[in-house]
Amino acid sequence: MIEIARIERGIARYGARFLQRFFTEQEQTFCNGRVASLAARFAAKEAVGKALGTGIGDIRWLDVEVVVDERGRPELVLHDAAQQLAQSRGLTQWAISLTHTETHAIAFVVATS
Repeated sequence: MIEIARIERGIARYGARFLQRFFTEQEQTFCNGRVASLAARFAAKEAVGKALGTGIGDIRWLDVEVVVDERGRPELVLHDAAQQLAQSRGLTQWAISLTHTETHAIAFVVATS
């Protein structure tokens, strides 16, 4: 869970540099400035790090990407270190749920083999 205002402050202070550090181009395009949606993706990235048992320290923010299918359902795409860690732990299936209120965004992530 994250306060949406935290993401707003990051964008206000660092602009594109902040967005490029935490979100892929596809995530930025899909969210189209909707800060609550970006915050939910940030929470998902943190949750993936925890599901991998390492936290974000062993993976980069951009190693975890939240995309949507044709019906708008969020899906995870893992890249580089996150993908390697998932494979080494036998984690092949991921379920993700995103939601937000006016002030907070939350993500649930479940990984199974």
